[in-house]
Amino acid sequence: MNSFGTFFKVQIFGESHGACVGIVVDGCPAGLTIESSDFVTDMERRKGGKQKGTTPRQEDDMPIFKSGIFNDRSTGAPITMIFENNNTRSGDYEKQRSVPRPGHSDFTAHHKFGGFEDYRGGGHFSGRLTAALVGAGVIAKKLLKDIKVEANIVSIGGETDLEKGLQKAIDQKDSVGGIVECVVKGLPIGLGEHFFNSVESLISHAVFAIPAIRGIEFGTGFAAANMFGVDHNDAIEDASGKTKTNHAGGVVGGYTNGNDLIFRIAVKPTSSTPKEQTTWNWETNEQEIFSVKGRHDLCIALRVPVVLEAVTAIVLTDLMILEQHIPRVLK
Repeated sequence: MNSFGTFFKVQIFGESHGACVGIVVDGCPAGLTIESSDFVTDMERRKGGKQKGTTPRQEDDMPIFKSGIFNDRSTGAPITMIFENNNTRSGDYEKQRSVPRPGHSDFTAHHKFGGFEDYRGGGHFSGRLTAALVGAGVIAKKLLKDIKVEANIVSIGGETDLEKGLQKAIDQKDSVGGIVECVVKGLPIGLGEHFFNSVESLISHAVFAIPAIRGIEFGTGFAAANMFGVDHNDAIEDASGKTKTNHAGGVVGGYTNGNDLIFRIAVKPTSSTPKEQTTWNWETNEQEIFSVKGRHDLCIALRVPVVLEAVTAIVLTDLMILEQHIPRVLK
């Protein structure tokens, strides 16, 4: 539901237009230095309004620590962080209450929770909650130390020229999706468990908690279906496990193999589009044409890389603690 992890466990809370969004990080080893300044870079990367194609909604997004930190060090107790919502325009959503937006959770959440859900800005289903994920990711990255997690956009709207892809959306007055690739360097061999807790399974589980994700592939991914076995297999070159190629994306048998972990995700076009769409009106019991108003991202993929890094770091930190690569107390 709202929690994830075994030893390094996170529980997310809040709504897009509520007082705040936040996260509880349980299992962080004691002694880790944690200061507000640690969060500036990644929180700025996630913000809208910083680049063309993102929502003009701006929030400060500096964490307010409520527990688990004393004298700028983790105590070993659960760390609670909140990120306040101070720039909301809930009126944009009140007039849309009777017409669930296609592509959003409005219709399914209404049925799931009997109409008691907070519908403003998508409520608990909003991408606003990724601020909390990024916050937890900052802590996870600090624990991973020399293991580097880096994600970048590789295409927008089917174009590797990102400006060109974004311009397509601008010209069409519509939204577009994109592809984001994540590369992790410096992982030890053997992280993960076979079958249900394979590295791919756990990362995929966490990745699909990011709103707007539609697919994931590791290494050569779906292209592997068109390859011969001798071409897809990665020849092992030395005792460290280094391979000549990396079609497996750094994972074999569910375990990391010491090579770079590489995977890509597909991000759908932002569901909120100014284009006219057809939906169902709950009050009139008829279909009607409408368009989504408010402040939205033209291409949500622009803001996904840092969120992808965060959930990946959360998974890997959990596995590193499991394998005792990260001690419970940091000296």
